[in-house]
Amino acid sequence: MKTMPPTLRTGESKQQSFEDLKRRIHSKLVDKLDMARVGELEGDVLRREIRLVVEHLCDGEGTLLNRNERERLIEEVLDETFGLGPLELLLKDNTISDILINGPKNVYVERRGKMEKTSVVFRDNDHLMQIIDRIVSQVGRRVDEVCPMVDARLADGSRVNAIIPPLALDGASVSIRRFGSNPLKLEDLLNYKAFTPEMVMLLEGAIKARLNIIISGGTGSGKTTLLNTLSSFISNEDRIVTIEDAAELQLQQEHVVRLETRPPNIEGKGAITATDLVRNTLRMRPERIIIGECRGPETLDMLQAMNTGHEGSLTTIHANTPRDGVARIETMITMAGFELPLKAMRQQVASAVDLIVQASRLQGGSRKITHITEVVGMEQDTIVMQDIYRYLQDGIDENGRAYGRFIAEGVRPTFMDRLESAGVRLPSSAFRQRVMMED
Repeated sequence: MKTMPPTLRTGESKQQSFEDLKRRIHSKLVDKLDMARVGELEGDVLRREIRLVVEHLCDGEGTLLNRNERERLIEEVLDETFGLGPLELLLKDNTISDILINGPKNVYVERRGKMEKTSVVFRDNDHLMQIIDRIVSQVGRRVDEVCPMVDARLADGSRVNAIIPPLALDGASVSIRRFGSNPLKLEDLLNYKAFTPEMVMLLEGAIKARLNIIISGGTGSGKTTLLNTLSSFISNEDRIVTIEDAAELQLQQEHVVRLETRPPNIEGKGAITATDLVRNTLRMRPERIIIGECRGPETLDMLQAMNTGHEGSLTTIHANTPRDGVARIETMITMAGFELPLKAMRQQVASAVDLIVQASRLQGGSRKITHITEVVGMEQDTIVMQDIYRYLQDGIDENGRAYGRFIAEGVRPTFMDRLESAGVRLPSSAFRQRVMMED
């Protein structure tokens, strides 16, 4: 029978002792706290006061800890008390874009496009469930055996999805798609070569001229980041209504009304869908409607809004190419339950949508706008589209990252008159056929 190496056994024993000590101190802290006094204190003052109590409890344990271990113990007890326990360490790391938890002992992160396993663990599944409950209760959601799946958000707008047993067989699973406290700005995306200055000029003009824009892309391609960036071109005078399943858009304008869908209650009633919110939004005198993501029957209502005086609206959809995006819109229209003829359905799409911006996540983690495509109109039963700009991938470098070039197709958009009427002047050279940038 094999035995474990003494060093490994000693290391695991020491970690277990540390966790036991942390649990004891946290339990004593909860017993010792005067909740009435805690309610009177706020923020940093409260954390400083509790820190003194934790330090005193550490002294009373009589356990030999070096300075680093003692500081780590205090910080982890404070995180357990005020924050999200073991997750706090990862949330403080700005290089992490995604946090993926597969049960209490397997925590992965994506950092700079690479997936890696971390040393962060939860005590057990009950501990992980406590943290999940803490996250979802802050936004008025719940997760339990009756409702074992939930979408929520963190205070910084990061998107959270959790699924728990019995649906998750190996313990609760949590996916956190991060949106940092300092969201990416236009200059950041230009520095990362996500698009070219000419593409930015066109998109800025399209927003100011109130063109209807759909951002298409796969999971993790940066659709929401791009939507946030494009929204910065919207006038501060416009009344904007946003509709999301879990609010994560971070618009900087003053006149913004934020709406969020609601799941059903424990009796299966009381759900408010995106379709309900879109219909209600039309009564709120919006000048622009922004839907975080169209994924169902609300698509038909969104297209009708675009066709009836709410120009300049934006949304995102899941699709891998602009043409696939149009096909997906058609599919989602049928989900509304109306049997529209195919030609009528496509006429709705062609008259409502002006631009499709395709975002893609390439091999190695880089994100690019791979197409800016104009929806020109209809020819017989077919929606006519033309690429204005696109990204052509040439290959993979020695580091496993995709490289390629941005190309102007030499096409002058048919909506240039609308841009000029809105006071937007773009040089004709912006559309001259050429390679604009290589990376």
